[in-house]
Amino acid sequence: MDFDYDLFVIGAGSGGVRAARMAAGFGARVAIAEERYLGGTCVNVGCVPKKLFSYAANVAGDIRNAGSFGFTADNLRFDWPTLRDNKTREIERLNGVYGNILSGANVEIIRGHAALGGPHQVVINQQTFRCKHILLAVGGWPFIPEIPGREHAISSNEIFYLDKLPETAVVVGGGYIACEFASILNGLGVKTTQLYRRQLFLRGFDEEVRQILAEEMQREGVDIRFEANVSRIDSEGDGYRLTLDDGSTIETGLVLYATGRKPLLEGLGLDTVNVALDDEGFIAVNDKFETSEPGIYALGDVTGGIELTPVALAEGMTLAANLYNGEQRSVDYSNIATAIFSHPNVATVGLSEEEALSRYSKIKVFTSRFRHLKHTLGDHQGKVFLKLLVDAQSDRVVGAHMLGDEAAEVIQGIAIAIKMGATKADFDATIGIHPSVAEEFVTMRSVTRERVEA
Repeated sequence: MDFDYDLFVIGAGSGGVRAARMAAGFGARVAIAEERYLGGTCVNVGCVPKKLFSYAANVAGDIRNAGSFGFTADNLRFDWPTLRDNKTREIERLNGVYGNILSGANVEIIRGHAALGGPHQVVINQQTFRCKHILLAVGGWPFIPEIPGREHAISSNEIFYLDKLPETAVVVGGGYIACEFASILNGLGVKTTQLYRRQLFLRGFDEEVRQILAEEMQREGVDIRFEANVSRIDSEGDGYRLTLDDGSTIETGLVLYATGRKPLLEGLGLDTVNVALDDEGFIAVNDKFETSEPGIYALGDVTGGIELTPVALAEGMTLAANLYNGEQRSVDYSNIATAIFSHPNVATVGLSEEEALSRYSKIKVFTSRFRHLKHTLGDHQGKVFLKLLVDAQSDRVVGAHMLGDEAAEVIQGIAIAIKMGATKADFDATIGIHPSVAEEFVTMRSVTRERVEA
């Protein structure tokens, strides 16, 4: 069969763009289709604009702390449209950067909704292309549960483009996005309530870190209510009334649902091929990103793996190298660092205490919690928290966790050491940078507790 393209990528998010660019660099004929925006969720309605908003929310805290350093900040005012529109301009600039990257790599960009038309076939704009390989990199889409009044809620897609900032808001959910936007809205002056249906948010993270983050977010002013679930939403005047399962109600000016994401499979043409889904509705792939249909691959959030941009990038590079450069790469999913840009920030790499205890017969736990130096001149009582988990038998550091300002910047460096198999003795032999929060990772000598596998 003659093919129009060696690789046709559906979805120009992080993973799709990286796979397309790398494949073209190896000499493949590549096209990429996108119906919305180049860069996908991360660039447009995810990581990048969220971090910009997080920076903005942090400014309020810095201003509150300014008086302790002798600065007087009078007649300050926050203008939401300025932040929103400056953010939008930056995102539009990045869209152009992505377009230039793809064009510069000789990847053909096709705008429109692409769908599978059968084995080795992609249909877009009423035209069918024959493709040797097809990559599905369409990502996910915010999920709002089917409750009465769900049409009154917004998702993380819309929060970046609000006409005006409300005086009050309710954030429903307990994952990355919910904790981040509860903190952002609160930092920007919105009276914010976060509702989560379970006992503690950030399921899967270290339990001690989760508990301390809840304390610190509440200290910052977020009204967090666990074991609370919304049964209906009603429009009332200029705002909304939420009715909870226990019959109580909350009046609010904004309802943001951050209750997870689903793979974006609607209209993808999966009924024309033999692409199997797993039990949770994600596209099932093997360790080579192959689906059950020969010639069709999938990676990134649509496969339900670790839903982080750097993971999708690694998967895209690996697939391109294996298909078009004769390599036999694989992605190592162990010890992947991640961060939650809540206020305070949380960053982590390696195992949680619970995971470490299930994997090793005995572990040593080192912790430190203290006020940040920059807050000691004022009345801010928030504290940073650092934690190391060590396998007692090998002395290897198997987990590191931090809660505090710029936690991601610190843990990124720690991640290299853990990936390389550093021991606690290696940490202890490292001379710290003083004064810094990060130095605490190399000065913790006293064991907080030792735990033995039950």
